[in-house]
Amino acid sequence: MTIKSLLLGSAAALAAVSGAHAADAIVAAEPEPVEYVRVCDAYGTGYFYIPGTETCLNIGGYLRFDVGFGAGDAFKNNSADDWDARTRAHINVIAKSDTEYGTLTSAIILESNYRPNGFSSDAFTAGASSTFGGSQNTTGIDEAYIDLAGFRVGKFANWWDDDFSGETDVMTTINGSTKQNSIRYQYDSGDFYAGIALEELVQTDSGNANNLGVDGSIGGKVGGFTYAVMAGYDTDAEEGAVLAKIGADIGPGTLSVAGIYSSGLSDDADHFNGYYDAGEWSILAQYALKATDKFTVTPAAQYIDNIDADADGNWDNGNEWRAGVTLDYKIVENLSSKLTATYVSDNHDGAPDQDWVEGFFRLQRDF
Repeated sequence: MTIKSLLLGSAAALAAVSGAHAADAIVAAEPEPVEYVRVCDAYGTGYFYIPGTETCLNIGGYLRFDVGFGAGDAFKNNSADDWDARTRAHINVIAKSDTEYGTLTSAIILESNYRPNGFSSDAFTAGASSTFGGSQNTTGIDEAYIDLAGFRVGKFANWWDDDFSGETDVMTTINGSTKQNSIRYQYDSGDFYAGIALEELVQTDSGNANNLGVDGSIGGKVGGFTYAVMAGYDTDAEEGAVLAKIGADIGPGTLSVAGIYSSGLSDDADHFNGYYDAGEWSILAQYALKATDKFTVTPAAQYIDNIDADADGNWDNGNEWRAGVTLDYKIVENLSSKLTATYVSDNHDGAPDQDWVEGFFRLQRDF
């Protein structure tokens, strides 16, 4: 065999082997297409489409640190602390989608508070508004509801929760809550709204677990003016309350004035009017002065008359004055601070008058 024949035979053999390996070669699979998260701008900023759906989701909340303080008669010789701190984590998850009946909304709002050393005090003394009240060291549902075509069901804030921007007033019930299980219908055109709700009021009487509230409100805005009127009736206490407020843009700020009337507490000493129990009637005002784009100063004053009640739950004598100021400062984007202080003069019939100062300092990071 010649060298030429040997080389040709080897080349043929190598070609055959290479062909066999080529037939067995592994071909890489095409990569699956990646579905990127799409921004949803139909409901405002912060929403995105849940991949594979037409539902828009918004995840946000805030982290808050408060230090409350108090000094004066209401904090002397009793169990009321003269300062206390609280940390709060607040998360909200909002889902929206279009339907043939309008926007379908669901909200899950969770909140956790850490404050193990809360004080206890008598009603109508410290803890009524700008301090923190009782001990809070809990995690739970702040709000959770479904909303469609003006109907809302679940746990959510009622109209009484929309109080003044300052932190010196008492505009809602002290012993109850503005967030409870409710069924509500509200018509809202943007400049005008009207609604009615059935609410399972927070229980203050352990002997009755069927405390139903009927609540209604109308309100809106006309030019630089805003207005709202709300009324609630506590079927267990058989008492109700009415609140009316107006606001107007005047100069570099907004003036707000409100009046409140409460028909009474209850003839049961363990139960209070679930809509307003601070007194028979009250008038209050504030002026939110926007000093700069970052700094707002809000002085406010309130008078509450007939803060005492007799054995039948009827209002009877006593009064309370409140005056204070709230300072709001935006440190940087999404980080704000708040400082508020309120002077309170509390005058119960047949008891020594009390005077004190209460308030808090707050840092809050929104996201």
